[in-house]
Amino acid sequence: MIESLLVANRGEIARRIIRTARRLGVRAIAVHSEADADLPFVAEADEAVCVGPANPAQSYRNTEAILAAARSTGAQAIHPGYGFLSENADFARTVEASGLIWVGPGADAISAMGDKINARNLMAAAGVPVAAGTTEPAADLAAAVAAAAGIGYPVMVKAAAGGGGMGMGVAVDEAALRTEYDKVRAFAERMFGDGSVLLERYFPRVRHVEVQILGLADGRVLALGERECSVQRRNQKLVEESPSPAVSPELRSRLLAAAVRAGEAVDYRNAGTVECLLDSASGEFFFLEMNTRLQVEHPVTELVHGIDLVEEQLRVAAGLPPTFDPDALTARGHAIELRVNAEDPKRFLPGPGTIKTWVEPTGDGVRVDSGYVEGNTVTPFYDSLMAKLIVHGADRSEAITRARTAVAAFHLAGPKHNLPFFTDLLENHEFLSGNYDTGIVSRLR
Repeated sequence: MIESLLVANRGEIARRIIRTARRLGVRAIAVHSEADADLPFVAEADEAVCVGPANPAQSYRNTEAILAAARSTGAQAIHPGYGFLSENADFARTVEASGLIWVGPGADAISAMGDKINARNLMAAAGVPVAAGTTEPAADLAAAVAAAAGIGYPVMVKAAAGGGGMGMGVAVDEAALRTEYDKVRAFAERMFGDGSVLLERYFPRVRHVEVQILGLADGRVLALGERECSVQRRNQKLVEESPSPAVSPELRSRLLAAAVRAGEAVDYRNAGTVECLLDSASGEFFFLEMNTRLQVEHPVTELVHGIDLVEEQLRVAAGLPPTFDPDALTARGHAIELRVNAEDPKRFLPGPGTIKTWVEPTGDGVRVDSGYVEGNTVTPFYDSLMAKLIVHGADRSEAITRARTAVAAFHLAGPKHNLPFFTDLLENHEFLSGNYDTGIVSRLR
């Protein structure tokens, strides 16, 4: 097993990785910005290094500062968490070239999946279903208009280098496409340094379902069930559950097999996620993207399968077999995750501030992965995620009941927060039926 691990991230995911590292006897090293010096993950690490000011470009994305911290602390490995440098192939290569262990997939797999057009083409070649769309970037507006005519409106306009729900727009006709193309291209150039744009068929009523994969050290790729992620705002997830209420055993078999093919196509190692769009009426699903990292919503898979995905990541990176029998994977019960964000519950606009009250719920089947405690300040420099409230029950009904109780027992004051939204969602007939899609949040507002 790895002996010392530098966690190149912050907040709840850094705290969560540190928790597993310390349980395994692995020395945990935190890096932090000046703004995060008082957060729990810094105190809970065995050692901590400040890597710069609040601006992520000067701290959490500062590769030179992070590598210097690894050298000065004698770290053996680096875990990037999610976001920041987690899907930066150049950083992964640099880590390994420095003689350190990268806890994640190989840089080639990250590169292959980082470009959405290349990823689509690779998946199509591997027999993974993809929606109608462009096989090369739309070089200019004329090319985009021509491509949309072939695909048929409405179309999704996407940044080829984008991810995490950023850099996307919907065009219902040519006039809208002219606006969205310029908007997405400008955003992509500004955010990703790559203005390449792709077009895909847009599905107005569709579900977002993903499969957790784990590429083992021996070369096998496993599929650890699916997660339903259709409760979203601005194309970003608020609630995830496993298993998906829309997936039948037959569909699950096809979905998981396709995810394994996707992983095998890029010789995938470590944890990753194959995201798909699902038309539950027809049973058709289409590859959306592959996240070459640990997902925010990994706890629902952990609770259903009874494993620690961070531990499995560390074992793969160390060349060790998993803690479980890959030929005897079992799923038990139902899990739901609610992302508790520092944002208002109606418009979902950020509302940072100092936490005056923070009381986490407890009880059977309740887990809270949090990045803050009472007295901490949620700053405007980073993502608004404060905590993840995860519940597990024998079935979906019991999980929902436990979620309602846990939300009511989560006392939070200071920053704005979206707990009232979850109170409403957990009483919503559409959500309770399990027959919902990615438009559910807009219908709740």
